[in-house]
Amino acid sequence: MPRHEFRPGRAVAGLTMLGLAGGYAADAAGAWDAPWAFFLPLFLGGLWLAATVTWVAYRVRRRREARKASAENTVAPASANGSHAIR
Repeated sequence: MPRHEFRPGRAVAGLTMLGLAGGYAADAAGAWDAPWAFFLPLFLGGLWLAATVTWVAYRVRRRREARKASAENTVAPASANGSHAIR
C-alpha cells in the first residue's frame, strides 16, 4: 500500500527538470552545443504538460470518488416536494 498519493503532474515536472538539467550539464561540459533559447520552450512545454496531467488526474480522481460515493449510497433520495416522506 502506498504511503502517499501518487501525483503524476509532479512526476512530469520533475522529469522535465531532470531533462533540462542534463541538457545544461551536457552543454556546460562541451558535449553538446545548444543555444540558451532552446531550453526555454522545453521548460514552458514541460510545465504546461505537467499542469495538463495534474488537471486530468484531478478530474479522474473526482469522477472515481463520485462513482464510489454513488455506489455506497443505498438510501433512496428524498422527493422534491416531500409528499413521499416517511412519517
